[in-house]
Amino acid sequence: MERVVNFSAGPSALPLEVLERAQSELINTRTSGMSIMEMSHRSKIFEGILQEAKTRLRSLMNIPDSYQILFLQGGASLQFSMIPLNLLQKDHQAAYIMTGSWSKKAYDEAKKVGQATIVASSEDDKFRSVPDLSSLKLPENTAYLHITGNNTIEGTRISSLPNIGDIPIINDLSSSILSEEIDVSSYGVIYAGAQKNLGPSGVTIVIIREDLIGHAPKSTPTMLNYETHSKADSLYNTPPTFGIYMINLVLEWIESLGGVKEMEKRNRHKAGLLYDAIDQSNLFKSPVNKADRSLMNIPFTTGNDELDKAFVKFAADRELLELKGHRSVGGMRASIYNAMPVQGVQRLVDAMNEFEKTHAVSTIKD
Repeated sequence: MERVVNFSAGPSALPLEVLERAQSELINTRTSGMSIMEMSHRSKIFEGILQEAKTRLRSLMNIPDSYQILFLQGGASLQFSMIPLNLLQKDHQAAYIMTGSWSKKAYDEAKKVGQATIVASSEDDKFRSVPDLSSLKLPENTAYLHITGNNTIEGTRISSLPNIGDIPIINDLSSSILSEEIDVSSYGVIYAGAQKNLGPSGVTIVIIREDLIGHAPKSTPTMLNYETHSKADSLYNTPPTFGIYMINLVLEWIESLGGVKEMEKRNRHKAGLLYDAIDQSNLFKSPVNKADRSLMNIPFTTGNDELDKAFVKFAADRELLELKGHRSVGGMRASIYNAMPVQGVQRLVDAMNEFEKTHAVSTIKD
């Protein structure tokens, strides 16, 4: 069986070139006579791989020297707790922008640590848009503002930041890191689970401004303190060595294509293909406000549950998989991360056109 077109939201498709490279090195990584999965994390070879990954990520994202890069575990979900544990002082409050399921989870964890407030939300719109942040005002005792830059489930993205002065902005970029150029210096912390655009599941990247490290209370568990991992260069305990090795290969692949600028160009082209097909269709429609549409996660629907199920099966028969929408939203969702080739999106568009021709539409969509 040939490889299918995988639209999974995560763990997601990896570049074929990266998989083939890993396959060729699996049992003898860098002529060490052993696999990366068998290698000590204290070995010179692995420490070299770790430093290569950091250097490549710093270069690709233009990360200033005043920021540290940490390779952690626990997924983005653990960061929901680590961020307030490290950054939320007793006499301050954390501000959260509510744009979907993951920002709600982050907010709920912050409330367990200290005072947290929702300062803007699109929940009344069922998260089909993002709030207007142009006139956002925060209390003076705000420790940080947390945003979810791309909403994997709802298919929205925050494209512009509010002007909040010196208050650090914390950005969950799990489903959009390296998909488009950003100014890292606009943020205090950027974090992302690896399993969408970076590599396999099991690694979490944290990019943190140095002045935000070292403020956790003494009662903070050692493994939940950013300072622990900063001082140990992400080697305080055994890290996910295979995952970091794979991230390094993915970063090398992005370099070979021309970097993040080229990735953004490709991603905008892919998203444009699919959004154009949806907008021109009399059967499929997008529930998301046009100005807030994600480049990575594209939900769409026919408006009929049975017809949606029929299309998911129709697509699967053509080896277009993982198109079922999240259970909280329904419909379909195509996740078109960096590794998704334009040919995969075109095959989906062709399938949508074919399905529409074979299914009479009694009602023209709004």
